[in-house]
Amino acid sequence: MFFKDSYDVIVVGGGPSGSTAARYAARNGADVLLVEKRQEIGSPVRCGEGVSMEIFKHVDIKPDSSWFVNQVTGARIFGPSGKFILIDAKKAGDEVGAVIERDNFDKYLATEAARAGAEIATKTSVVALNRDGGEITGVRVRRMGEEKDVSAKLVIGADGFESQIARWSGFNTNLKTRDTTSNLQYRMTNLDLDPRFTDFYIGSVAPGGYVWIFPKSREVANVGIGLLLSKIKGPSEAKDYLDAFIENDIRFKNASIMETVSGGVSVSAPLDKVTADRIMLVGDAARMIDPLTGGGISNGVIAGKVCGEVAAEAVKAQDFSDEFLQRYEKGWRELLEEKLYRDYMAKEKLVSLDDVALDKLIEVMSAVRLENLSTKEILTAIRSKYPELVKEFEDLI
Repeated sequence: MFFKDSYDVIVVGGGPSGSTAARYAARNGADVLLVEKRQEIGSPVRCGEGVSMEIFKHVDIKPDSSWFVNQVTGARIFGPSGKFILIDAKKAGDEVGAVIERDNFDKYLATEAARAGAEIATKTSVVALNRDGGEITGVRVRRMGEEKDVSAKLVIGADGFESQIARWSGFNTNLKTRDTTSNLQYRMTNLDLDPRFTDFYIGSVAPGGYVWIFPKSREVANVGIGLLLSKIKGPSEAKDYLDAFIENDIRFKNASIMETVSGGVSVSAPLDKVTADRIMLVGDAARMIDPLTGGGISNGVIAGKVCGEVAAEAVKAQDFSDEFLQRYEKGWRELLEEKLYRDYMAKEKLVSLDDVALDKLIEVMSAVRLENLSTKEILTAIRSKYPELVKEFEDLI
């Protein structure tokens, strides 16, 4: 193995949130090891590859041609009847703004972490949290068939929505079927698209979720679907629904599938607690995915910066208690929590609506000029014409 026996901070998971946490912890003076179980950071891609431009306001990232492939001007949301609303990219949420090459984006963020001083170990699996008298002292890793104990004063779990670090630390990360989606996506070519817009289709075309088209150019796009598990009989239905959508859209008449990816995504409310003594969770592991869109990149990066900065503060103070780490809880929740909870409540309502009701929503939203695409403003607009649709959500308005 090529890394040391001891570090200040070990970050488990080399996705956007993990690399960002490692970067800001190292930049601020912590001795950091970032471990990733896959042999290559960023691959395979399990993502729609849409991100909000908001990340550039919160984190020191500049668009790079290696991963920033298409900046869109807006999103079109289509109701069951085919009518749609057009929303400016600045107001459209976590997945709208740019379409990226996710593998290169992840490599870019990991490179920035390395430049800041973090060590990176790929093809390295964490197989256990080590403890001494109940206190976390580091991790046991496996690499190339060899196992090794690596000590750390602080462990950051950035290992996705199926996080082992979270489970081993005692966090309740169980998900209900109503809070999990089955996703399938094709990378397609030879299309006929308008690359200025990302498209979303809601209703019975995708029970409890939506179909998306994220264009990388006029001819190439990610075309995918997310279905709420509580609305379907099994994950295999995702292919049936997506294939039916493509079959009925003339833009795909001559298209070819270049790549297929699938997986699950959590669309739950965030965890009530993401810290404990010597442990922090970030990104999908902390349920920071937007429950309404399923987008997690932007939130993970934004929270990752806060996580890394607080980790470095803990190292300087030599205080790794849950009490000290509340600085992280406070910081990320101030930035993200209200929107996550509002969007979770909105998701819970939307999945209960039939196609007729969803078309009413599209009708109202297309007729009212919204200054900001917030759940609160949308519900206020809907209440003005169809109050029965939002009666359960009066406390959010």
